[in-house]
Amino acid sequence: MPAPVSYPFRRILSGIAADRLFLKQIEEFMLNQTRIAVFIDGANLYATAKALGFDVDYKKLLRELQSRGNLLRAFYYTAVFEDQEYTSIRPLVDWLDYNGYTAVTKVSKEYMDPSGRRKVKSDMDIELAVGAMEIAPYVDEIILFSGDGDFRSLVEALQRRGVRVTVISTIVCQPPMIADELRRQADAFIDLQELRATVGRDPAERPTPRETRARGTPGPSCT
Repeated sequence: MPAPVSYPFRRILSGIAADRLFLKQIEEFMLNQTRIAVFIDGANLYATAKALGFDVDYKKLLRELQSRGNLLRAFYYTAVFEDQEYTSIRPLVDWLDYNGYTAVTKVSKEYMDPSGRRKVKSDMDIELAVGAMEIAPYVDEIILFSGDGDFRSLVEALQRRGVRVTVISTIVCQPPMIADELRRQADAFIDLQELRATVGRDPAERPTPRETRARGTPGPSCT
């Protein structure tokens, strides 16, 4: 007849069984969650929020995104001006990198158009599109913060790979900040105005230097 199991040993076995059950529950929870990647067109989001009359609080935004599923990555794309001694985008980029986002930057380039006028090329459409296609096999949904109609083909390509695409911009302004063809192509559209109470910065709060908002050209007025 086998020796009876001592009480302390029973407690150890019980604890191991409980730990295994807990880990299994965590694993099942993670598997059932939607795997999400977020792509933020920084200049576009800035212009949209400004047109709506508020600043985005990126701490609140990250919490909101995490509440929607298993957030794998949150990318923020923006151009920087190398020849400027100070630009307000740099503190924001640094803060994002230290607080749960992946900031992707490139130096803006100047060129002369055929009429001899000085132009600045600062869009990051190609970089954002490449990043989205690279992560597509590992996610169930991509959330795109942009209203740029150039992304319609990207959304269609992602959908062909079985990825659901949600686009966040606004139609409250006139003209709308989102291209009609992009809104039609997306699986879901969320108006940024609907998220204002959730992700907007309290006007009474003064942003710290590291959270200084990027400056840009304001979009159409919504008033």
